[in-house]
Amino acid sequence: MLEASPLSDGWILRHEGEALPAAVPGCVHTDLLAAGVIPDPFLGRNEAEVAWVGRREWTYETDLRAASAHEQTDLVFDGLDSAAEILLDGQLLGRTRNMHRSYRFDVTGLQGRLTVRFVSAYAEAEAVRGKVGERPAAYAEPFQYIRKMACSFGWDWGPTLVTAGIWRPVRLEHWSTARIARVRPLVTVGQGLGVVELAVDVERSRVEAPLAVEATVGGVRARAEIDGTSGVVRLEVPDVRLWWPRGYGEQPLYDVELTLLHGEDVLDVWRRRIGFRAVELDRRPDAHGTGFTLVVNGERLFARGVNWIPDDVFPSRVPRERYRERLRQAADAGVDLVRIWGGGIYESADFYDACDELGLLVWQDFPFACAAYPEEQPLRGEVEAEARENVVRLMPHPSLVLWNGNNENLWGFRDWGWERRLAGDSWGEGYYLGILPRVVAELDPTRPYTAGSPWSGSWDRHPNDPAHGTHHSWEVWNREDYAGYRANVPRFVAEFGWQAPPAYATLRRALPGEQLAPDSPGMLHHQKADDGNGKLRRGLERHFAFPDGDFDRWHYLMQVNQARAVAAGIEYWRSHWPVCAGTVVWQLNDCWPVTSWAAIDGDGREKPLYHELRRLYADRLLTLQVQASGLVLAAVNQAAEEWTGVLRLRRVSVDGVVAGEASVGFAAARRAVALVEVPRELAPVGPKEFLVGDVEGAGLRAVHFPAEDREVPYPRPEFDVALVPGGITVTARTLVRDLLLQADRLDPDARADRGLVTLLPGEQVTIGVRGWQTPDAERARTALYCVEPTR
Repeated sequence: MLEASPLSDGWILRHEGEALPAAVPGCVHTDLLAAGVIPDPFLGRNEAEVAWVGRREWTYETDLRAASAHEQTDLVFDGLDSAAEILLDGQLLGRTRNMHRSYRFDVTGLQGRLTVRFVSAYAEAEAVRGKVGERPAAYAEPFQYIRKMACSFGWDWGPTLVTAGIWRPVRLEHWSTARIARVRPLVTVGQGLGVVELAVDVERSRVEAPLAVEATVGGVRARAEIDGTSGVVRLEVPDVRLWWPRGYGEQPLYDVELTLLHGEDVLDVWRRRIGFRAVELDRRPDAHGTGFTLVVNGERLFARGVNWIPDDVFPSRVPRERYRERLRQAADAGVDLVRIWGGGIYESADFYDACDELGLLVWQDFPFACAAYPEEQPLRGEVEAEARENVVRLMPHPSLVLWNGNNENLWGFRDWGWERRLAGDSWGEGYYLGILPRVVAELDPTRPYTAGSPWSGSWDRHPNDPAHGTHHSWEVWNREDYAGYRANVPRFVAEFGWQAPPAYATLRRALPGEQLAPDSPGMLHHQKADDGNGKLRRGLERHFAFPDGDFDRWHYLMQVNQARAVAAGIEYWRSHWPVCAGTVVWQLNDCWPVTSWAAIDGDGREKPLYHELRRLYADRLLTLQVQASGLVLAAVNQAAEEWTGVLRLRRVSVDGVVAGEASVGFAAARRAVALVEVPRELAPVGPKEFLVGDVEGAGLRAVHFPAEDREVPYPRPEFDVALVPGGITVTARTLVRDLLLQADRLDPDARADRGLVTLLPGEQVTIGVRGWQTPDAERARTALYCVEPTR
C-alpha cells in the first residue's frame, strides 16, 4: 500500500552564507523573522524595511533519502511559491512557476542533497512581461505575469510583502503497481436518492496488472474494474439526508472511501467527506432584468455574504484552528455565504472543511483580479493546469456552490481604459469565457460557473449593470454618501463596503510608542487605499462634525459611520427581496493590522460592523425605509416559518417625549418581506424627532432619524453603569444614540458581545464582556462612547 513520509524537518534557508533553520511549510519572511534577521513587517513602518526580501533569490535545502522496498518513490510538493528549480545533488528534477499547483517528481532509488532554489517573483514576472508585452492593471506591481497570490504584491488594504518558499506540505510517497492519481466525485440527489459517481484515474508502474476499485458511502458498497488508467464506480444511497446552508437545515456529511486493489492487495486509499445537495444558479430574465439567485435543494436564497481575503499575508501560518475561528465568527454573524476573492488563493482543505461543517456556502473565484492577464505561454498552460487540479481537489466539498472566473477584469476592460491600451492584445477573456467554463463543464458539471464579478452575462450590456447579474457598488465609497446605496436595486451585490480603522488595542500593538492621530506616520502607513483618509473624512462630514484633534472621538465615529453605511445598503437591498438576491460585504477579514473595510481586524478583533452584521443578517430584520409614498417599515423574514406580530410605532423627540404612538399588526410569509406603511401622523419632522419601531416581545427594533446627526440637537448623554456577572449594565437617563463599549480599551484580551445600541430614556442594556481581568464600573465608563451633541 502507498506509504507517505512527511518532509517537514531538517530544512535550512541559505542567507548570506549562513544556514538558518527553516519551517516547512513556511516562507522566507517567516523564517527570517524567526531567526531575528528582519523586524516584524506588521509593526510600524517595518514593511518598507523588508522590501528587499521579495527581490532576492532564496534557497532551501535538506537531505533526501528515497530508499524503499516499493517500486516507485515520488517527491510531492503540495505548494511552491512560486518560480523555483528543484535539484537533487545538483541534478535538475524540474522547474515550477505556479503557487496554485502541486508538483510530483520521480526520485525512485535516489538520495542526496535536495535543493529548492526560488527565483525572485519580481524577476520571474518581469521576464514574462518582457516576453508577452505590457498589460494594464489597477496597481503598478507585476502580479498578472506570475501565477501567484496577487495581493502579496500589495493591495488597497494589504502590505507589499512578496513571498517565496515551500508554503504547503512536502512528502515522499512510496508505492508499487499503481496509485490513485485523481478522483472526481460527482454527487447528485433526487427524490431521496443520493448518487455518487467516482471517476478514478490511476498511475501505473506495471502496465499489465489487473486493477479494481471498491468504494463505500452511507453503508453502500460498489466495485468497478480499471480499464487501462481509469474507471468509474457508481453508488446509489437511499434515504439520504440533505446538506443545507446554515439557517436552512442541518449539515450531514458522509464518509466516502475508495480503495485501489490488485487482486486482494490494497494499493492505495482515497478518503473524503461529501454532502448530498443540489445547487442551481437562476439567471433567467424577468421584468427587472436578469436574476442571479442561488437555489439550494430547491430553496431560493437571499445570500447573506462576506468577501474573504487571505487571513494572513503569509498564508502558510494560518492553521486549521484559525480558519475555524474566523469562519465561526462569520457564521455567528448570520453569514451564510463566503466569497473567496480572486486576488488570493485556493484555500486549504481546512477552510472548506470548516465551511462544510458550519453550513457556509462558498463562492470560489479563480485567482484573477483587477488586471489584464496575458493569455500567451507560459501562462496559458499554467492557468489550465491549476484550474484542472483545483476544481478536482475542491469538488468533494458540499459548501462549494459557485465557480467565478475573475474579480473585476471584465469590468476593467470596459471601463478602466484597458481596451484602448491593449490594442488587441490578449487580456484574459479567453480564460473567463473559454478555458475556465470548459474545465468546469468537463470536470465539475454539478456546479454553476459565472465568467466574473461583476458580470451582466453578456457584452450587449455593461458588465456592472445593476439590473443584470452581479454588481460591485464602489462609487458610493469613492465619491458619494452611503445614502447612494438606495439609488437602485441590484440583482446581486457582490461587493460594497466602507472603511474604518482597526480596534484600538490592535493599533496600539501595531504602532508601538506612536502618538496616534489620523495622519500620524504609522496610521498613514497602515492606510493603503488611495486617498483613504480623505474619503473617510468626507464620508464622516456628511453626517457629523469632524472631531479635529480628538483621536478617540475620530476612531469611534469612523466605526459608527462604517456600521451605518453597510446597514444602509443591506437594509435597503434585503427589503427588496426577491429582486435583490444577495449582498456580499467587502470584507470579512484582514491580513494584517490596517484601516480597511473589514468587519474583523488583522488581530482578529471584531469591529462594531461585525456586531451590526449580526443584526443585519439575522433571519428576521426590521428596517424603516423612505419610499415615494412615505415612510415604510419592512419586516424581512428569512426564516422557514411565517412571522406575525404587532409593531409598536413611536414618534419621539430627542428629549424623550413620545409625540405619537400606534400599534399595527403585520404578517410576513416564510422567506418573504412584509411592508407596513407608517401612518403619516407618526412620520418625524425636522431634526428634533425620530421614529422607533419595535416588534412587541421580539426584541427587534428599527430607528429612523430624518436629519443628519450634525443637525440633531442631542441632549448631553447621561447614563448609569453597573457591574453584573459577565459584563456591565447601562441604564439611560437621556437618549443615548449608538452606545459602544470598546472593551479592548479595558484589556487587550477583552471582547464585548454586542456593538452599537441606541437607548431611549429609562431603557437598559446588558453588555457581556469576556477576557476582562479586573472588572470595574468606573473603568468601564471610560470605554463607553456614544454620539454627542455638536459642539
